[in-house]
Amino acid sequence: MNPVQGKIRVGVLGFGGLGQAAATILAQKQEMEWVAVADHKGYAYNPAGLDPQACRAVYQSQGTVGYLEPYGTLSHQSIQDLLEKAEVDGYFLALPNLPNTFMASVAQQFIQSGWRGVLVDALKRTSAVEQLLTLREDLKGAGITYLTGCGATPGLLTAAATLAAQSYSEIHSVKITFGVGIANWEAYRATIREDIAHLPGYSVEKAQAMSDQEVAELLDQTNGILALENMEHADDIMLELAGICDRHQVTVGGVVDTRNPKKPLSTNVQVTGRTFEGKISTHTFTLGDETSMAANVCGPAFGYLKAGIKFHRQGFYGLLTAADLMPQFVR
Repeated sequence: MNPVQGKIRVGVLGFGGLGQAAATILAQKQEMEWVAVADHKGYAYNPAGLDPQACRAVYQSQGTVGYLEPYGTLSHQSIQDLLEKAEVDGYFLALPNLPNTFMASVAQQFIQSGWRGVLVDALKRTSAVEQLLTLREDLKGAGITYLTGCGATPGLLTAAATLAAQSYSEIHSVKITFGVGIANWEAYRATIREDIAHLPGYSVEKAQAMSDQEVAELLDQTNGILALENMEHADDIMLELAGICDRHQVTVGGVVDTRNPKKPLSTNVQVTGRTFEGKISTHTFTLGDETSMAANVCGPAFGYLKAGIKFHRQGFYGLLTAADLMPQFVR
C-alpha cells in the first residue's frame, strides 16, 4: 500500500452516471489518483491514472471501458480480473444493487480474492445492508475495511442525524426528505430503477426486469416525477446500530424529477427529540439546492474512503457504516 503521505490509489466499480461523476470528481483531487475502473463488459487500469473524458467517450460510444486504448481489457468477469491485475488502495462501489443481493456477492468476491484494502458503497436498502452485516467476520478476517451506506441518504444525511442527535437525551424521530433533479433519467438508469422499486406495486425484481421503454412509459404517466414515501432505506438500521434510535423511528421519502435538473424540493433531515431540560425541539439540516445528487453521493463516498484508509492502516478491519465515523475531506 502507498505510504501515508502518498496518493491514495482509487478504483471505481460501475461506470454509469455515478461512476462517471466519481471519475470527474477524482480528477480534481490531489490526494487521490483514479487508476482503475470496471463495468459489466470490461475494465481499464493505468497505475499512472486514467482520463475521465477518454473513459467516458469510449464507454458511451462502445458500451464498455474495455475498449480504452491501451489500458482497457474486455472481460465477462471484469471485477475478478481487475482485482488480479490492479494495485488499488480502495474501491468505490458505484454499482446498481439490482438484484438486492448483488453488493453482498461483490463483497464476497473481494473476500475470496485475497485483496486487502478499503471498500465504500452507497447502498440504499436496509435489507442489502443486513446482508453485508452477515459478512462482518469474513471481511475482518480478509483484512478489508468496508464502509457501507456512504452516499447522500444513507450517508451524508445519516451522519448529520447522528451529530444532531447529540443535543438530546431522547430521540423521538428522524425524518429524511430528499429532492433529486436530473435532466435525463437515462444518465442514471440503475438509480432510477432502484427508486421505482420503492413505488407501490413494484419490487426490486419487477424494476430490474423493466426495459428502458417500460421505464420511459412509466415516467410519461407521471410527467417524469417519482414520489416516494416510507422507503426501505438503510438510514434506519444504521442509526439503530449507532444507538441513536430504533429503526421504526426513522422515515425516508422524497421526490425525483427525471426531466429537470432543478430539485423539486430541498433535501433535508429533521431530528426531533427531548433535551435534558425536558424541552422538545427539532434540528434541521438542509442541503444546498445547487448541489447535485452526484455531488452529495460521490463527495461523501470519497470522504469516507479517505477515513477508511486511515483506519485500515491502523489495522482496523471489518464493517462500518456512515454513522460510525466521520468522513475526512479529500483535497
